Amino acid sequence: MSTGRQPAECWLTDMDGVLVHEGQALPGAAEFLARLVDRRRRFLVLTNNSIFTPRDLAARLSRSGLQVPEEAIWTSALATADFLSTQLPGGSAYVIGEAGLTTAMHEAGYTLTDVDPDYVVLGETRTYSFEAITRAVRLVGAGARFIATNPDVTGPSAEGPLPATGAVAAMITKATGAEPYFVGKPNPMMFRSAMNRIEAHSESTVMIGDRMDTDVVAGIEAGLDTILVLTGSTRAADVARFPFRPGRVLDSIADVVDLV
Repeated sequence: MSTGRQPAECWLTDMDGVLVHEGQALPGAAEFLARLVDRRRRFLVLTNNSIFTPRDLAARLSRSGLQVPEEAIWTSALATADFLSTQLPGGSAYVIGEAGLTTAMHEAGYTLTDVDPDYVVLGETRTYSFEAITRAVRLVGAGARFIATNPDVTGPSAEGPLPATGAVAAMITKATGAEPYFVGKPNPMMFRSAMNRIEAHSESTVMIGDRMDTDVVAGIEAGLDTILVLTGSTRAADVARFPFRPGRVLDSIADVVDLV
């Protein structure tokens, strides 16, 4: 792709704002995915959303007309479980989250408990329980290490923004003084774990995203070539405000098809 880089063999792409918007496939997304399959490129679709399992997300994408196998989806929940399994194999955690996170933690060999856990792991949920947050505050105060799947402070809904993982993490931090370690974007750890999953190398992997402050900066920090598409959060006029630059800026995923 860029000067001095190897041809792209592997592709990482964000989901919301790149492939879909509010449940609708964006123009060119189906063609892009078909081209990856036709060319036998290794790829993963990434999301900071930790609510859903890859199977759930594959079904949601299918309803919007996009065929993505569940093994080609990498969530912040999977990245978090992967990270903890390397840090403390077979550990225990008090988890606040939904099926995407609890399933990933179980599959990583973790015991879920509210009694003296090694970690408190905070993910996204549609219904945060004050009782669960109180329990997390007490466990972190008693010495459990604090992990969160992603730092997003709000999430979208039809009625407007919802408080998300980062906002709830801030409550726990305020009550305990403990800052969480965030695994998801913009931590390049999420991209490194994704690349390990598909045996990709940074010199020949491209990251496509719609946000300068998460996708592009994490891609650059992970050593990847980066493409910003303008179908999501970042507008063309915003790019110059950042102290870093994507490898290229394109209008949409439709403009990426011929690069595969």
